[in-house]
Amino acid sequence: MARGRGLQALMISEGERAELERLSRRRTISRQFSERARIVLESGRGCTNTQVAERLGITKATVGKWRERFRVDRIAGLTDAPRSGTPRRLSDDQVEDVVRLTLSTKPPHATHWSSREMAAKTKLSQNSILRIWRAFGLQPDRVETFKLSTDPLFIEKTRDVVGLYLSPPENAIVLCVDEKSQVQALDRTQPVFPLRPGVPERQSHDYLRHGVTSLFAALNIATGEVIASCHRRHRHQEFLRFLRKIEAEVPKELEVHLVLDNYATHKQPTIHRWLLRHQRFHLHFTPTSASWLNQVERFFAEITRRRIRRGTFTSVVDLERAIRLYIEDHNLHAKPFVWTATADSILDRIKSYCERTLGA
Repeated sequence: MARGRGLQALMISEGERAELERLSRRRTISRQFSERARIVLESGRGCTNTQVAERLGITKATVGKWRERFRVDRIAGLTDAPRSGTPRRLSDDQVEDVVRLTLSTKPPHATHWSSREMAAKTKLSQNSILRIWRAFGLQPDRVETFKLSTDPLFIEKTRDVVGLYLSPPENAIVLCVDEKSQVQALDRTQPVFPLRPGVPERQSHDYLRHGVTSLFAALNIATGEVIASCHRRHRHQEFLRFLRKIEAEVPKELEVHLVLDNYATHKQPTIHRWLLRHQRFHLHFTPTSASWLNQVERFFAEITRRRIRRGTFTSVVDLERAIRLYIEDHNLHAKPFVWTATADSILDRIKSYCERTLGA
């Protein structure tokens, strides 16, 4: 019996492999393109078409197609070929003009372009503008905020805190501590309409204020459990009371490592004297303007989303009761947040962002 042609080995250079790895992880490109990159990577590891198809859940014909396209045209061959159909109505110069205006100019009377204004400016249709923006990932109507830390000890503090997360010390507990201050007890001015089929829950947009409380919380990074208390004021006296609560609840044989921000309350002489008398407490400060390094912020986001933001409270006592009940239930089903980022990966990302910002 005649044998078919053997499968030709797929050779991938180190540069191509790095680019394919990057493309397979990117979320801003189409799913099909990242899938093609994974097909080539698996094929480059010596897998047969059948093996690649089984691993990725696709057909063997699809694997063979993109394997051959890469062999002939390399990475450029993974893009879609021109298709038949109605000829393009927009020239490359028109597309370039829209992209250039979007990136480098602003309308004289506004902070950003709208599709209608850009259509009037370039004499194109609004749909054409929207298609161009989608193709190039341009979203003039959106803005994101950021804050780069100016802490001179940013690198040292980042390595210290992340080191605790990735390699906690033995015979010790690591607690991420912070305060969610000025939590408002808001009551709606009219009754809330409950959820119904086809109709979401509805509540009045205006509200009545019944006072505020501050939530002090310490998140155990190993178990996800939270030690918490509510106080009407947010001073070093309340923080000292919270430290005493932690002292009472953590087993005496364990060292206590606290991850804190640089709020002045945490550095008062009274706090310093208390820490000198309790040698098992060790403080680790996050860099200035880098609260995202403190894992308890993730817990604050959860309790805000699930209990506080849509809650209706007739008094501060009602609000504090709701917070306590939420934390009790949370601790019954606690799970730790998974931290995977290393200090080097964080610093590399910030370095890359700074370089792009300075370049712009």
